[in-house]
Amino acid sequence: MKSVWIAVGAVAVVLVVCLFAGISVRNGLIAGEESVRESWSQIETQLQRRADLIPNLVSTVKGYAQHEEKIFAEVASARSRLLGASGPQAKAGASAELNSALGRLLAIAERYPELKANTNFARLQDELAGTENRIAVARTRFNKAVRKYNASIRQFPGSLFAGGLGLETREYFEAPQGRESVEKVPEVRF
Repeated sequence: MKSVWIAVGAVAVVLVVCLFAGISVRNGLIAGEESVRESWSQIETQLQRRADLIPNLVSTVKGYAQHEEKIFAEVASARSRLLGASGPQAKAGASAELNSALGRLLAIAERYPELKANTNFARLQDELAGTENRIAVARTRFNKAVRKYNASIRQFPGSLFAGGLGLETREYFEAPQGRESVEKVPEVRF
């Protein structure tokens, strides 16, 4: 009789340990998913900050180069696509397109010495460069969080819980043309 109680106790201990292990794995998966969401939010915040700087930059350049309407339209269009994009791949593509348009806008500014000397323009360029750096840092953090999360839902024991929780792998934030176009900060010359 005593050995039956010992066996029941051992089974109960094993079940309790398995229950706590399962709860721990489940909570880890949920924490990983939230980390990915938080990291993505940081990217979106910095992309929005950059998008908010652009109208001021365009307005400043327009004051000196009013006849350059084509580039102003391209920048506005690229900015709209970025703000309307959803998901890492769409945002990355729209961001690369906006970087290209901004590069052309800044190249036009090179032709106007008075514009380059404008303190407001210089401040906006500095803010834009700083924002590009913040985007690069946020992108790196996001991709690390995605890598960790994707591994946790594909590896054992996380794979046992991922399907039941509706968790799927996430995509990385990479430019369609490759990492170089996203990592390269637009060149700012004075």
